[in-house]
Amino acid sequence: MVCEAVSLTIPFFSNIASKKDVKLATKSYGICRSSPRIRCSSSSAEGPVTADKLENDYPLTGTAYDFERATISLTCESLSSPKKVTLVRHGLSSWNEEGRVQGSSNLSVLTEAGIKQAERCRQALANTHFDQCFSSPISRAKTTAEVLWQGREEPLVFLDSLKEAHLFYLEGMKNVDAKVIYPKEHTTWREDPANFYVNGVYPLRKLWATARESWREILFSPGENFLVVTHKSMLRALICTALGLPPERFRSIDVNNGGISTFVFNKRGEAMLQSLNMTAHMYSDHVYLS
Repeated sequence: MVCEAVSLTIPFFSNIASKKDVKLATKSYGICRSSPRIRCSSSSAEGPVTADKLENDYPLTGTAYDFERATISLTCESLSSPKKVTLVRHGLSSWNEEGRVQGSSNLSVLTEAGIKQAERCRQALANTHFDQCFSSPISRAKTTAEVLWQGREEPLVFLDSLKEAHLFYLEGMKNVDAKVIYPKEHTTWREDPANFYVNGVYPLRKLWATARESWREILFSPGENFLVVTHKSMLRALICTALGLPPERFRSIDVNNGGISTFVFNKRGEAMLQSLNMTAHMYSDHVYLS
């Protein structure tokens, strides 16, 4: 008898989501999971199929890919090769300093301290080769990316799908003022962001869909090693969607200004988180290995 490993893509259902949430996620976000299966036959073959012959080109033993339901596919179709993605949050901005709600506003700019943080990120990643750099076009992220990408040959790629969540009339307000003027909205955004809505729009739920769109744009791009510069809420959405977490887990993730996180993806588009919110470079001359 000859056995071989095959891949079967089926809808992914989180055990922490309700049936309604699962139905919405499957329909709106296209969540899929690619799981290894064993297929056997009595026909002869040249030899047994081993783990290192699977389509993702990675040995499965000892990794999360070895376990059923451990990972999900963000792409629902094969990638050209395994990928590595380095995520960076923009440096300190003027509205960060002033305690204002930023959202998708382009009025908050990188401060002098923020530029220094971006320079520290560039130095920390100096030994890492990147095929492309993707960035939000919003000023504070754009400037950070320009500092990070100094001396690199390839042009920066700006993606609208990396923009920060739109928070409507809260944007630009100081948090202390928003808490007084719009107590219900401010409290919901802070304590139950998945259910925060304005004029029938749920910004965070929309951000989850945008994050999945962004992942697909990045992962299907030519190259194998990418740098991504964006915002805190979008980073939370990118990280959570890669790990199969719903919007309710939004505040379970935190990323500092200049914080660096890394993911690797196999050819099935399944993610593995390698590092989260690394900040050693903010307090020393630490350089990360590629």
